[in-house]
Amino acid sequence: MKIALMDSGIGLLAATAAVRRLRPDADLVLSLDPDGMPWGPRTPQDLTARAVAVAEAAAAHRPDALIVGCNTATVHALPALRARLEPAVPVVGTVPAIKPAAAGGGPVAIWATPATTGSPYQRDLIRDFADGVSVTEVPCWGLAEAVEHADESAIDAAVAAAAALTPDVVTTVVLGCTHYELVAERIRAAVQQPGTPPLVLHGSAGAVAAQALRRIGAGPAPDAPVTGTVTVLLSGREGALPEPALAYAEGRLLRTVSPAS
Repeated sequence: MKIALMDSGIGLLAATAAVRRLRPDADLVLSLDPDGMPWGPRTPQDLTARAVAVAEAAAAHRPDALIVGCNTATVHALPALRARLEPAVPVVGTVPAIKPAAAGGGPVAIWATPATTGSPYQRDLIRDFADGVSVTEVPCWGLAEAVEHADESAIDAAVAAAAALTPDVVTTVVLGCTHYELVAERIRAAVQQPGTPPLVLHGSAGAVAAQALRRIGAGPAPDAPVTGTVTVLLSGREGALPEPALAYAEGRLLRTVSPAS
């Protein structure tokens, strides 16, 4: 079994680690775009072109499925990616976990990039899945970039700024950017109010990994032999995980399972 994941940077680590935990025997292909990152400020057309190139580099390694480990790329490029690769390679996008978060009753905060916050895409998800639930959209200025570079002081500052915009009554936070899942516990500590029940965080990595397995007719096998390899593509070139990836448990998990090639 071979699963490919793509993103402009290391935001794909959360979903990659989720796949690794479900199937330690799966070979992984991680396709990043350091030459084109960040994708967020790009026009939809430019972003789609970059995403298609990164996906095609991954597809050349003949994966059984491709996970788009980026919310922004899913919004803008998923139709083009599916048109290009399916049905030969099932393509699984990443959508903010607003539906399961709203099922808990709220109040809910959605932490997302400034470009996604207030966007028609996110507003449509709120309308479709969180009708009647109190939802606060929180723009997280600079957080994805700080996580990408493992800049500890910048992460602390960005998390604190977003926490200040999050109402004290919030019981649930949706991590609406895949980078944020890498610092989930720091977000929890910043938002959790003293004397209140434990804050609920909803990321997408686990659901995305499980969906990829379903799309290829495979099930979880967390006790399978740890035989999976890791191949890293950097704007189409074979390389190694960026050094900041090793600042996170998800990146270190990949290093301990098998060396990146």
